[in-house]
Amino acid sequence: MIYYFSGTGNAAQVAFWFSQAAEEKNVPIDIINISKTDRNHIPSPPSNTLIGFISPTHGFNFPPVMLRFIFRFPRTDNNKVFVMNTRAGMKLSKLFLPGLSGIALLLSSIVLYLKGYKVVGMRSVDLPSNWISLHPGLKTDVVISIFNHVKKVTLKFADKILAGKKDYRALCDLPQDILIAPVSILYYLIGRFVFAKTFYASKNCNNCGLCIKQCPVKAIRLLDKRPYWSFTCESCMHCMNVCPQRAIETAHGFIIGLFILLNTVIQSLLYTKLLDAGINLFTVGKSYSWLTRLLLETLILFFSLLISYRLVHYLRKIKAFDLLIQYTSFTTYKFWRRYRPIKDLSKRKDLIPNSNN
Repeated sequence: MIYYFSGTGNAAQVAFWFSQAAEEKNVPIDIINISKTDRNHIPSPPSNTLIGFISPTHGFNFPPVMLRFIFRFPRTDNNKVFVMNTRAGMKLSKLFLPGLSGIALLLSSIVLYLKGYKVVGMRSVDLPSNWISLHPGLKTDVVISIFNHVKKVTLKFADKILAGKKDYRALCDLPQDILIAPVSILYYLIGRFVFAKTFYASKNCNNCGLCIKQCPVKAIRLLDKRPYWSFTCESCMHCMNVCPQRAIETAHGFIIGLFILLNTVIQSLLYTKLLDAGINLFTVGKSYSWLTRLLLETLILFFSLLISYRLVHYLRKIKAFDLLIQYTSFTTYKFWRRYRPIKDLSKRKDLIPNSNN
């Protein structure tokens, strides 16, 4: 049984490749897209069943939807399990560059081990990076090359696991993964909420509703006749990459402007007032001062995002303001390509997260 979560289709592709290997060995296999299941009531898997979890890496960790699924997954006494993550692969000339996993595989493996599962495999799969908010989509020939390379890696891992062997190749990356663990934690606590409030639908949006219907976590709703992203957004990039009008953008200018405002005005004034009141949150060597500042700044950021994102959504009714938001977004320009995965799922349409992926 394989449980997967996929935004643009990379993790679904890995699940498909694994199913190919299983079918060639006449091993019955069930593939479950967790975004289409009841994640609050997960049935216990049959005894003596090999179970796999496949998910993208968000902020050097599994996305919250997969983490919660694993935390809620029923306990066992005799089931084996493997975990796989897709991460931001790149290519430099003929050299395939790996992404970083952070705590994605390690955390999930520890949780499953404590639930009674025997972890027999941990593998990272370096499919093309698809985080369009941070960089343009890779060129088609590069995507094809990476897919062909990674397919062999995935099938080799699948053959090994299905043969009853173990594969902990991912542990080779443990030193650098541990090193960036703090980033994983900060992304989970803060970063994902920031990214969730960077998306907007431009004037090209024709209200087809595709992004709302296909969002894997139902994080988009219609507000003022335009799509509106909530804090539950996973930044999986599905909506941005499948929009037929190329109308979904990342508001880079808005986020940069908000951070400048918070850092130079609001927080400066706040800390000045606190110092005037005899409260010093910059005491050297005092851990509680650092933690208090982090908590305070996180709360300020959270509520600032909540208010300013709603305000920007409303002010975009003004044409001049709307143009300002649009032309300060890198994703609005043609050179900022969307991500187009290779569709190697023809025999298993049930694995495709959504029909237009």
